Amino acid sequence: MTEIPRPPRPWLVFADDWGRHPSSCQHLIRALLPDQPVAWVNTIGTRPPRLDWGTVKRVAGKLKSWAGAAPSVADSGMSLAPTIVAPKMWPSFRSRFARSLNRKLLLKALRPIVEAMPEPPVIITTLPLVADLVGGLPAAKWVYYCVDDFGIWPGYDGATLATMEQALVPKMETTIAVSDTLVRKLAALGKTAHLLTHGVDLPFWQAPPSAEAPPEFAGLERPLVLFWGVIDRRMDLDFVGHLGRSMTRGTIVLVGPQEAPDPALLRLPRVVVRPAAKLERLPMLAAAASVLVMPYIDAPVTQAMQPLKLKEYLATGKPCVVRELGATRLWADALDVASTPESFTEAVLARVTDDTPLSQQEARRRLASESWVGKAKQFRDWIDA
Repeated sequence: MTEIPRPPRPWLVFADDWGRHPSSCQHLIRALLPDQPVAWVNTIGTRPPRLDWGTVKRVAGKLKSWAGAAPSVADSGMSLAPTIVAPKMWPSFRSRFARSLNRKLLLKALRPIVEAMPEPPVIITTLPLVADLVGGLPAAKWVYYCVDDFGIWPGYDGATLATMEQALVPKMETTIAVSDTLVRKLAALGKTAHLLTHGVDLPFWQAPPSAEAPPEFAGLERPLVLFWGVIDRRMDLDFVGHLGRSMTRGTIVLVGPQEAPDPALLRLPRVVVRPAAKLERLPMLAAAASVLVMPYIDAPVTQAMQPLKLKEYLATGKPCVVRELGATRLWADALDVASTPESFTEAVLARVTDDTPLSQQEARRRLASESWVGKAKQFRDWIDA
């Protein structure tokens, strides 16, 4: 008699808003859909409340989602989506009152969802903010997928996030981290974590060159030196400034949302900023650029992170020049790494006129074993173990 396969246990995932920015957790979940049932909980509270235009827009978006409007998945470039849950939350966890209020709000919103599932779900979180929910929701297992060191992330409520992470980690049955630095951090908190670096969707990034210049680059002097991602205090002004002053022609283009960057960054020579581009636009922008760069500072926050764009840059085939960090050092044979403004500038100017060296092209072949599908399978295997 043939045994009927057991349907997969449902997952409840706490993370950033689905579709707002394609994060590593979103890539993993998308690779497992539709076979893996997932309820995705959009959360807030990582940043201290500020009175600025960005916060106003964020609040407006949250109010819209709480009123019942579906989040925009199409804008993310992701064709599949889990069940989206947008519970009402207080936008801070800083005080005892705020933590207690958010616990009550989240349990009230999520208990009916969890109890309606065929069995208790695996609960996965990328954020320490759910530390107070452990034990309050029926769960088969709690999993912490540690993607960044939020305690030192620019613009975040670091003290609160660090305190809640210290409370969360000992309660987790499985921990997974994206970098060696984060694995060591979790070990210091008493947990042995699996290392899962980010993946990449090779066919998506290997876009053929377009005969027409992208409108985002209209009017900009060539050659184009391109960065995409969050523009914040992780950008090294010395690296960008030295490059801009050394270029006799061309433009340094920073594409992405601005999260309180140093105002001096936007005044550096040859630097222009463009708004965040949709995911599906990025391969075309890369094809129109001469060099892709990551001029990050060398600091604990950047040593801990695993930039999604690193393997995306490599997958485009374009010359890449990056700051030497823990994550980039692992791919030093596939791109140019720099530790000083002078060496960064020298490498960029050389790559503007030369294509990606054959040796670097050969080194990039190992991206074939870095697919999001493979990463997602490993992720699920560790969770199911």
